[in-house]
Amino acid sequence: MNLKRVAAIASKEWREILRDRLFFSLAFVVPALLMVLFGYGLSLDVENIPFAVVDQDRSAASRDYAYRFIDSRYFSFRGYAANQRDAERALAAGDVRVVLVIPPRFGQRLAQGREAGIQTLVDGTFPSRAMTTKGYVTAINAAFSLASVTQAVSRVTGMPPDDVAAQLTPIALETRYLYNQSVTSIWSLAPKLIMVILMLSPPFLTALGVVREKENGSIFNIYASNVSRGEFLAGKLLPYVAISSVNILVLWLLATLLYGVPFKGSLLFFLPATLVYVLCTTGIGLLVSVLVRTQVAAMIVTMVATMIPAVLYSGLIIPIVSLGPGARQVAELMPAMYYTDIVVGCFLKGVGLQSLWRPLLVLSLYACLLFAVGYALFSKRPKT
Repeated sequence: MNLKRVAAIASKEWREILRDRLFFSLAFVVPALLMVLFGYGLSLDVENIPFAVVDQDRSAASRDYAYRFIDSRYFSFRGYAANQRDAERALAAGDVRVVLVIPPRFGQRLAQGREAGIQTLVDGTFPSRAMTTKGYVTAINAAFSLASVTQAVSRVTGMPPDDVAAQLTPIALETRYLYNQSVTSIWSLAPKLIMVILMLSPPFLTALGVVREKENGSIFNIYASNVSRGEFLAGKLLPYVAISSVNILVLWLLATLLYGVPFKGSLLFFLPATLVYVLCTTGIGLLVSVLVRTQVAAMIVTMVATMIPAVLYSGLIIPIVSLGPGARQVAELMPAMYYTDIVVGCFLKGVGLQSLWRPLLVLSLYACLLFAVGYALFSKRPKT
């Protein structure tokens, strides 16, 4: 391989990128813009849930129960509804997501030591959020029930409320969240967005860059020259790998500085591992470029080949362990899943090569395979 020829092709490709303002924007502006848009627009935090209360008892106990939800940061009080029919209309219109229906004689039944039922209507159009909301309601209801029983037993026995509470709950459960103590969704999403953007951008640029040579006819200059296949592909892809390397640093800075995600790992491991992932995704673009002849086809095929794995089979939103057996096997064939393990491990868990050598090895093999197939399919002999 003649390095001078490789450098000449890379220099030519870089000049074309600089001349094409749209392509230059796709290379440097769009990845950062996607990081900002997705980071602020995509949130898995279930907070400030709008809710209404139908209080058919209007007692001190019913107001105390309702204020347990009103004072919670997970709920946003939208007022009392006159009756259950009005509350259901508000649910159907999307004005509220939860309705608490407190029945008549609620306070009286509690004072008599009898069971008092509460009906909770939850909007189930978003199942995951509905289940989380149900968990919040259950926790607040359990806390209110324990407080009510504690007060009743304390009045009867004369024991201090703290002693009664200790006897009623002999096992104290303490939950500690590791790696993401505040359970903030952006801490999990921002590293994974790096995975998504680096899955979309390098293949997109590579496929367009190579196919553009076919559309404008300049590929015939390569066919007629003494430049080898390897020299052409190396020179053609080198600028896009360099561009993606710059985007790696930009995305890392946005994740740590803009979104405040802690980076607990080592940059000496993270940056080379991410470069291997970029080589892997660039190989996808190379493979697409040798299979299609037009830039429109290259864009469509690249989007299908990269968007679906990056969103559905990477663990971005749905954990891999929650996928079905067939979908899990598909995910194991995609590079996105392995890089997700690396980026989450580096950012939140602070682990390195010792724990992440397997996904790094898979990405390396994946990159070698893609480039080998792309090299084998690319021919200097024009197809007729």
